[in-house]
Amino acid sequence: MSSNHQTSSALGPIISRYLSLKKALGRRYDTETGILLSLDAFLLAHEAGSSDLGPGAFADWCRTLARLTPGVRRKWMRVVRNLCLYRRRTVPGCFVPDAALFPSQHQSVQPYIFTEAEIVRLMAATRGLGRTRQMPIRPETFGLAIVLLYTTGLRRRELVRLTVGDYDPQEQTLLIRQTKFHKSRYLPLSADGVQKIQDYLHTRRTHGIPTSPDMPLLWNGQAGFRCYSGGGFWNAIRRLLKIVGICKPNGRPPRVHDFRWTFAVHALLRWYRSGADVQAKLPLLATFMGHVSISSTQYYLPLVESLSMAAGSLFAKHYGKLIVPLPTQKGGER
Repeated sequence: MSSNHQTSSALGPIISRYLSLKKALGRRYDTETGILLSLDAFLLAHEAGSSDLGPGAFADWCRTLARLTPGVRRKWMRVVRNLCLYRRRTVPGCFVPDAALFPSQHQSVQPYIFTEAEIVRLMAATRGLGRTRQMPIRPETFGLAIVLLYTTGLRRRELVRLTVGDYDPQEQTLLIRQTKFHKSRYLPLSADGVQKIQDYLHTRRTHGIPTSPDMPLLWNGQAGFRCYSGGGFWNAIRRLLKIVGICKPNGRPPRVHDFRWTFAVHALLRWYRSGADVQAKLPLLATFMGHVSISSTQYYLPLVESLSMAAGSLFAKHYGKLIVPLPTQKGGER
C-alpha cells in the first residue's frame, strides 16, 4: 500500500493484505479502500482501548454511519463483513458481522423493457428534433445514440465516453475502454449500427464538425469539444421520451439503463424462442455486456415476465411429456 494508505490498528495488517489481494485481481477498490481505512482509524481511536474489531466496536462504528442512507450504510457494513470473512480463513474464531442485522436492502427497481414499436417511434422522434447553430446535427446525434443503446446494451457512461477513434470501420467494432469493472472490450456492431455511424460521420464532415480520432463520438455542440456529461445526456433522452409519450406505469420516464435491460432481455428472448441453450450462451452475453461474471447477467432473468414465460415454454417443449398429472379421485380430489 502507498504511504497515503498506512494502517495502524490490530486489524491494519489484515486490511493491507486484503486490499493488496483485491487490487492484484484487477479491482481498483477505491471506495472500499476508503471505507476500510476509516474503520482502521476508528478502531485506533476506539474508547474501549482495543484496536481490534469485535461486536461492540463494530456496533459503535455503525453508529457513526447514521448520516448515511440505509442503502449506503448496508454497503459499508457489507464491505467490512467481506473483510472479516477473508480474515476468518486464517483466524477461525474472529468476529464476523451478522448480515441479517444490516439495514434492509432496497427493493429492486422494476425495469422497463422497450418494445420494438417504441424504438421505432423514438427513432422517428429524433428526426424531428430541432437544429440550432450550436447543434446542427442534433437529429443525427440522438438517432445514433438510440441505435447504439438498443443494439449494443452500452452503459450510459460507456456511450458518452466513446471517441471517433473507438470506431473501427474495417473491423466494424467499437472499443469500450476501462469500463465499470476496469476492463476494455471490443463490441461487434450490427449492420444497422455500422450504417448509422457511417452516415453520422459523413454528416459531421458535411457540417465541418471535427471527426479526428480523439473527438467525442456523440457531438455536443453546446459543450464545445467536450463529450456529454451523464446528466446532460439523460436530460436530452428524457425530453425525447416525453415527446414520444413513453413512461412507466408510475408515470415516470424509463431510465437510460432500461435500454441496457431491453438489449439483454431481447437477446435472451431470441435464444429462448429459437430453442437455444440459454445457459451455454450466457457467458457470451456477459462478455458482450462487460459483466465481471455470468452472475451479473443472470440478474436479468427473474425480473421480466416475458422471460419467465419463454423459459417455461422452452421447458414444456422439451420436458412437458415427462410431467404426468395426478389422477383425479372421487369427489374431485387428487
